[in-house]
Amino acid sequence: MPNPLAPATFFQQNGYYRHTEPVLGAEAIEATLRGMERVRDGDYETGMGPEDSPWKPGNDPRTLCKIEMAQQCNRAIMAAVSNPRLGEVAAQLTGASLIQAWWVQLLIKPPVAPEGDFKTNVGWHQDFQYWDCWEAGSEVFTAWLALSDVTEEAGCMHFVPGSHTWGLLGQGDFYGQDLEAQSHGIRVPAGQVWREESGALPPGGVSFHHSLTLHASGPNLSGAPRCSLAIHL
Repeated sequence: MPNPLAPATFFQQNGYYRHTEPVLGAEAIEATLRGMERVRDGDYETGMGPEDSPWKPGNDPRTLCKIEMAQQCNRAIMAAVSNPRLGEVAAQLTGASLIQAWWVQLLIKPPVAPEGDFKTNVGWHQDFQYWDCWEAGSEVFTAWLALSDVTEEAGCMHFVPGSHTWGLLGQGDFYGQDLEAQSHGIRVPAGQVWREESGALPPGGVSFHHSLTLHASGPNLSGAPRCSLAIHL
């Protein structure tokens, strides 16, 4: 069913928005995917490496790959991050006259078998709990750019609509694996309801979420890598 609310109104009320019309074309997506593979493998086109990251070249490919500031290593990734359409949509949602990217994370979630030992979930969390470099009330938020078909089966993000109005709870854990136990353990403010909505996206689609919006993602059961860039704005 089409969303009856204007995008900016939906974002303000729910704390997230899915822009399913691709902001990157097929050629740009392919170039970015190749760049992501190169950076994952330690091949830095620009001669500059990433910032200190959980992922190191040679790590087990069955684990979640998370690389900080990969755009400074590869020109195709930089082009994707600085794509004008991405900034235009972000400005339309927020009413901003200027949009600035301040941090970028490359994310590759490998496919896993349901009975596998390797856990690649991203636990329920609010981004701002990890952003103590910013003062409370700072106008920071995230654009999450899909570079593959991010379906439910592929482990797309889920959001708790309205949770951006609950304040900084400080109860999440990005690396938490038991999403159900986490959701039951987070204290929901009086009068509020925990409800989850899908963040599925096509290749080139992008979702935006507030720095206090609770979100998480489950295992990738699609049989193919789930690839994305988290662009913090």
